[in-house]
Amino acid sequence: MAEQKTVTFVIERQDGPDQKPYTQEFDVPYNPALNVVAALMEIQKNPVTRDGKRVAPVVWECNCLEKVCGACMMVINGKAQQACCALVAQLKQPVHLAPARTFPVIRDLLIDRTVMFESLKRIHGWINVDGSWKVHEAPRQNPYTAQTAYEISHCMTCGCCLEACPNVGPQSDFIGPAPVVQAYLFNINPMGNYDAPTRLNALMEKGGITSCGNSQNCVQACPKNIKLTTYLAQLNRDVNMQALRNIFDN
Repeated sequence: MAEQKTVTFVIERQDGPDQKPYTQEFDVPYNPALNVVAALMEIQKNPVTRDGKRVAPVVWECNCLEKVCGACMMVINGKAQQACCALVAQLKQPVHLAPARTFPVIRDLLIDRTVMFESLKRIHGWINVDGSWKVHEAPRQNPYTAQTAYEISHCMTCGCCLEACPNVGPQSDFIGPAPVVQAYLFNINPMGNYDAPTRLNALMEKGGITSCGNSQNCVQACPKNIKLTTYLAQLNRDVNMQALRNIFDN
């Protein structure tokens, strides 16, 4: 009987937010359809390291398992990506897994992405629908911007672009490509456009559009292939136009 082929995973672990990271190695039975999430599930069922030591199961986060929720984002072989669609057969081995350290680590591969959602609050990432207005004809979606809106709306708030961006982290105050580009999404919405000045003024503040270094890493890292730098450039123009309007309005 042929010997079962295995794949080795080198996992960077951390027992708590204030604990020091360390690595452990695990062997997982190989099959051609194996992805990283399935491999982590195998480790969870039998958390024994390569040297035979039984340890606590590896902690990570996942939900949809079809590249929609963004929850399983981690650094795989040095690249931030979704674990659910990372096929082991296409990865260099041994496979190295690590948490995205742009975000606070809760435990092992589980991170806290709260900062991204706080940034969405900062850029007014919603459309006001509460209250009452005079009845009038509702604005219509421009067909030329509908395709752009559809593309940007695929953002999963996974954090891949923030992990890849050299301007996100303790060395900078940049809130990151994903939250900034969401401002563009809501600005091109016919209802959201009413609050466009609020969003553009927010992007003039510390950590906004001027903190983008245009490294263009975000475009390459985005699992949804959103043209982030294209929309960042457009937002930069819109912010400058808003700054001029602010001058003349005052």
